[in-house]
Amino acid sequence: MRVFDIFRSIQGEGTRAGLVMDFVRLAGCDLACTYCDTPEARDPSAGRDMTVADVLAALPSPPVPCVEITGGEPMLQPKEVGALVARLIAGGREVLVETSGAHLVQGLDADAVRILDVKTPGSGMAHRMCWANLDHITHRDEVKFVLTDRADYEWAKQVVARYRLADRAVVLFSPADPSLSAAALTRWLIDDALPVRLNLQIHKYLRLP
Repeated sequence: MRVFDIFRSIQGEGTRAGLVMDFVRLAGCDLACTYCDTPEARDPSAGRDMTVADVLAALPSPPVPCVEITGGEPMLQPKEVGALVARLIAGGREVLVETSGAHLVQGLDADAVRILDVKTPGSGMAHRMCWANLDHITHRDEVKFVLTDRADYEWAKQVVARYRLADRAVVLFSPADPSLSAAALTRWLIDDALPVRLNLQIHKYLRLP
């Protein structure tokens, strides 16, 4: 598989925010989101070829309970990601897979936590969303919306209602820095009493990867 980086950091967002976690960042992404925070990982040539055994050996020591596979776009390498997920779970790790939502996630191990990023109009990539993914989410999974403005917020509210997402998974609303302030998004969530979670990237405040 094409791997951009393997590192240990603090999980900055989602339901496991604040936990020490290992990250396997894969290289290669076929989207070009306006707010992409790791554009250097979009090019597959920026990565290096590694086997599953190589990746397992490269994980920091001592082991921690949780590993996130991110990108880039993990679902561009489904066979390799599936093999890595299986080995990690067999070794007693909890595994998170963060994906853009543009590629089917149905084949991922049911024991993995899928973090599905629903691309908003402000991302410039809403036309690439694979809506069938929302049929396969479970209560284990997290559905994330990165919002650039009020129009994105209203659009995301409609998607959450249409697919009953708040009843089926954890829903995260994130402000895209710097186009939308966390304070503004917080006010909207309070005013509308939405059953979603404000999602801030604390690793950025700490200047961690």
